[in-house]
Amino acid sequence: MSDISVEDFAAEVEAWLADNAEPAKASTTDSEIVWGAGEFSVSVFHALEHEAEKELLETIKAWQQKKAEKGYHAITWPVEYGGLGLSKAHARAYSKLEKGYQVPDRHECHSVTVGLIAPTINAFGTEEMKNDLVAKFLSCEALCCQLFSEPGAGTDLANLGCKADLDGDEWVLNGQKVWSSAAQFSEWGELIARSDPDAPKHKGMTAFMVPMDLPGIEVRPIKQMSGGQSFNEVFFSDVRIPDSLRLGPVGEGWKVALTTLGFERDHSETGATSAKAGGSWRQLLATAQAVGVTDDPHIRQRLMEVYIHTRVEAMTMRRAADLAKGGTPGPEGSLGKLMWTEGMTLMSDVVSEVLGPRLIADTGEWGTYEWHEHVLGAPGYRIAGGSDEVQRNIVGERVLGLPGEPRVDKGIAWKDVPR
Repeated sequence: MSDISVEDFAAEVEAWLADNAEPAKASTTDSEIVWGAGEFSVSVFHALEHEAEKELLETIKAWQQKKAEKGYHAITWPVEYGGLGLSKAHARAYSKLEKGYQVPDRHECHSVTVGLIAPTINAFGTEEMKNDLVAKFLSCEALCCQLFSEPGAGTDLANLGCKADLDGDEWVLNGQKVWSSAAQFSEWGELIARSDPDAPKHKGMTAFMVPMDLPGIEVRPIKQMSGGQSFNEVFFSDVRIPDSLRLGPVGEGWKVALTTLGFERDHSETGATSAKAGGSWRQLLATAQAVGVTDDPHIRQRLMEVYIHTRVEAMTMRRAADLAKGGTPGPEGSLGKLMWTEGMTLMSDVVSEVLGPRLIADTGEWGTYEWHEHVLGAPGYRIAGGSDEVQRNIVGERVLGLPGEPRVDKGIAWKDVPR
């Protein structure tokens, strides 16, 4: 199938979708928004009760496994992992067609499993690990979470202190992680831990794949201000895992983490004007039209600022994808991530001007109060995957070649760094 044209592939996909999914109802995300019809979602993070979120994930898993029967879940992946070995153009053609059908809503756990951890294992895992896990994660037979951030090492991820001590052919894990999305629903987690406190902080970390049902692991959900509790604290108390679950060489955890974060910062597969976390330009425009403010010159100017940003964002992300040339995303992904978070902040500001009191008063009017979930959630992505300040440092130092920021901990053993 690797030589099938995009047009012939699209025809096959259209026929399969017609047999396996219902056509989309009046959409709130495409170019023909019907105001007042269907669900209006612009949330950044889910604000669901536990059982509702679990049900959503089960629905996503079922649809992913249905697609896996044809390889549509992993179009650009090799055949040995259940994929089709086709181009990104084929994948984009599928995504465009799927938008015309009723499919499950997005969830960050799906994105983490398929878009972050599966490719990280493909880059660093042993052959046994890749054979055991990659296809399973791509089809969402099992779900994953990231176990990176810690209470004492947020923006400075390299300062993490969760310990991994080697005991024979096993590692013993002790410590705490935080902000782990969907850890309560995940079967596996990608963990970065401190394996050598005598080495400089960037050199003394090791990465692991950890089954989340092991004795000694405790997951505690965190209530968010938007009402949901997707985030979690995860505690490790003498958790034992075999060395065969190590991801990459001992002491190379920072390299593994950067690779995963590179995938997290790469939004090149998402068109900036299409539906995504936090809503789209079309939803913003429809909202402004519905409340009757598009004749206001100031509002018109602000709407165009958002539109221009979405177009530049899309071009920037596509350029970053071209620079990656099919490999793991490089530092250019930080520019795309900055554009994305700045775009969400701009959208928050503009929709606040568009809606005024409607943003904070739930009158039952369709498509208005829902925007408060965007405004409350958008600041979170300025931290997730590396803060905006970290992204600017990466772009400055690794893309533009500017001098690095002064570091007082350079070359010092992690245990000797002042805290």
